[in-house]
Amino acid sequence: MSGHSKWNNIKRKKEKTDGARAKVFTKIGREISVAVRDGGPNPASNSKLADLIAKAKRMSVPNDNIQRIIKKAEGGDKTEFEAITYEGYGPGGVAVMVETLTDNRNRTAADLRHYFDKNGGNLGAMGCVAFLFNQKGVIDISLEDKDADEAMMDALDAGAEDFDASEDAAEVTTDPENYSAVVKALEEKGYEILSDDLAMVPMTTTRLTDPDQLKLMGKLLDSLEDNDDVQNVWHSLENEEDLPE
Repeated sequence: MSGHSKWNNIKRKKEKTDGARAKVFTKIGREISVAVRDGGPNPASNSKLADLIAKAKRMSVPNDNIQRIIKKAEGGDKTEFEAITYEGYGPGGVAVMVETLTDNRNRTAADLRHYFDKNGGNLGAMGCVAFLFNQKGVIDISLEDKDADEAMMDALDAGAEDFDASEDAAEVTTDPENYSAVVKALEEKGYEILSDDLAMVPMTTTRLTDPDQLKLMGKLLDSLEDNDDVQNVWHSLENEEDLPE
């Protein structure tokens, strides 16, 4: 998941993930493996695993693939993934947070430093931008054939904190503790979940107007999201829709 998403940004992400499905499977597979090791293979008693299975299915990961990953992790796969969040600044001072699951922290750190340096940014120390973000549940729902006002009331009744609608979709923001319950409630009311995740949402945003900086920012995000070790990228860019395709 990249950034502080509105529907135009979601479409950009969806087009990319649709064209790189194998990478999507790899990333969600790592999350499932870690969840199995931390909480066991039974989704009935492992809520994190249950959430990830639901998320994988929404991302069109075949059920056979999901079960294969669970069995492999349950069988004692020796690959140890370490969760590390990196922080830095992109071109124009855009704050960037990168969540990774890696089996080689030296490789991952070197790769990320290269991406930032090459594209007009710099990788910083832990904590250099985290204070600019709040963790939220971010759920994007389709409004096709739905009434936006009714959807807003349904979301707020389910426990959402905020609701931001565009013509085709809406972004629902929740407290992290209510995130899974709100997703479930919206699904039960018949809403199509376009994407959902726990995200780091920026408290303030940065607008880039220089075409060269926008180009570099787009390349930085593409490089980060294409890296198998990277699970999520969050940033404070206000106008992600202006990034070149």
